[in-house]
Order: sequence, then C-alpha cells, then structure tokens
Amino acid sequence: MTLTDIAQQLVAPGKGILAADESTSTCGARLAQIKVANTEEHRRHWRDVLLTTPGLGQYISGVILYDETIRQASLAGSPFAEVLNQAGILPGIKVDKGTTALAGSPAEFITEGLDGLAGRLHEYRQRGARFAKWRAVLTIGDEAPSILAVRQNAEALARYAAICQDAGLVPIVEPEILTEGAHDLDTCHSVTEFVLHEVFNALYQHEVDFTGMLLKPSMVTAGAQARTPATVTEVAAATYACLQYTVPAAVPGIAFLSGGQPDDTATVHLDLINKLAGGKAPWALTYSYGRALQNAPLLAWRGEAAQKAKAQQALLARCAACSAAAQGQWTAEG
Repeated sequence: MTLTDIAQQLVAPGKGILAADESTSTCGARLAQIKVANTEEHRRHWRDVLLTTPGLGQYISGVILYDETIRQASLAGSPFAEVLNQAGILPGIKVDKGTTALAGSPAEFITEGLDGLAGRLHEYRQRGARFAKWRAVLTIGDEAPSILAVRQNAEALARYAAICQDAGLVPIVEPEILTEGAHDLDTCHSVTEFVLHEVFNALYQHEVDFTGMLLKPSMVTAGAQARTPATVTEVAAATYACLQYTVPAAVPGIAFLSGGQPDDTATVHLDLINKLAGGKAPWALTYSYGRALQNAPLLAWRGEAAQKAKAQQALLARCAACSAAAQGQWTAEG
C-alpha cells in the first residue's frame, strides 16, 4: 500500500484510532487508579485486554503503540502487532521521546527524539508498524505560546513527518494545545489557528506529502479554569471553523485527541463537529482517543482476569459511540 492508501485506511468511514501509546509512567498512573502495581507484566495484561478485544476492527482502524508494547506478545503468545494485523487493524508507534524545557523560553516545551529517528523507524517498520505519531505540547498563558515555541515545535513536527515518509510510514502530526489555563474560547481559537498555519507551512517547506499524513489536533475549547466555559455547540463551531481556515484539503483526515475531556464530552464534540460538516468537509473528521476510550474498560477490568470480557465489552461500547460520532450519528440513547 502507498502512504496515501494507509492514511485513507486509517480514516475509513466510521473508524478511528486507539491511542494506546502511554509511557511507562503514564500507564502506571492509569493502573494506580485501580490499585494495580506498575510492572511490565501488568502493563502487558492491560494491553492484552485492549488489543485482543473481539470485534475491535469494526470501529478501530489503527492502534498507536508504545516501544515496550510493540515488542510484547499477547497472553496467547502472538506479538501484539500480529494480533492487530489479524484483526484488520494497522499497528502504529509513538516515536517522540517526550518533552523538555525549550532553550530561550524555559517555561515552554520542545519535543525530543529526532536523533536516530530514521534507524528506529526502520526497526519499527520491520516489527509491523505502518504509521507513527509525534506529539508537540503548547500552552496558553500570559506570554505563551511564544513564536519561538510554536515555530520550533512546528519545525520538529515537519522534520519528523519527512523522515517518517522517507521510511515508508504515515506520520500522524500532533500539535497539542493544553487545556490548562483561564483563557477563553476566542483566545484558544486564535492560538490554534496560528499554530496550525505554522505547522502546515513547516510541513510544506519540508516537502511532506499532505496526502500521506494525518493531523491529530486539539479541539478548540476554553481553558479548564476559564471563568465562562464554552458550550459544546460553541466548541464544535470554533473547532470546525478553525480547521476550515488552516488544514489543506489534500490531508485525508483529522483525528482529534481527547485531551482529558470526559468520555461523553469528547463524543458529543466529535458528533457535533461532524453534524456541522454535514459530510462536506474535504477531510475525514474522526477520533484518536486514549483516555476517552480506555477509562471505562480500565474501571471494568480492575486487574482481574475474570473481568476481561466485561472490560472488552466496555471498550467496544465506547468505540461504537465514537464511531457513530465520527459519522454525525451519535445519540444519547446510543
């Protein structure tokens, strides 16, 4: 398959991406919620619950894995990448190395991981990965995001995307704007618009093929500490308007991150965005959720093997809701 074919498969109608690429520490924080120790074997058991769910391919087109996970096998002994392939799901891989303080603006962040990236991508492709993900992190505050932070992160995203395509993997470009802060919806809209313009300018300068990539953006929301929270209708309208103004039509799809939104809120926002688009957007509008898909099954599982089937049913229910939302067909009654 070409990169364009892979990108289009990832955003096939009614399908989305499961983000299961939590680092060891982040996965540990999730397991701590259910009082399960953060060990390699417990992480493997949790990933086995998610990735061996019968029928997952009905709603999920791809799964973003962590380095540890793509090297692990299911409890039945098959490598997780092979388990996904057999279910008709494309394996993907998180390739950035996390964030560090940005020189010149130490309160902001730059993502690391470009050194040695080509070699790592070659290995991941041999292990079955067909797409990758790189996350940039930006904040909104009195002096943030600075032009320096936006442009340095846009440049890193573009370099990663170009290296990915050279290695035969579809890059998912994730410029996340954190929800922390007291900013209003209009401020987030302006910042998101500026960030996406800079990202796509950098991608263009690096000759990234827009038809063989995906965008994973934040939705446009008021800050978590905003005096006046935005309504779900306002969030959907602001998000869609921002994307119309910034994302080239050649990009096959936009797979939103949930950004810590409550499960139902992330679903409602996605549904309203698709209802606004009315099937006329040039790109697919779908989901690449982590917590918004994993919370319910995690609480159902609680580290107990006897609860595996219950947890998998909870995962399928969340995926089904998001699949409906990605088609503008979600209802509160399910």
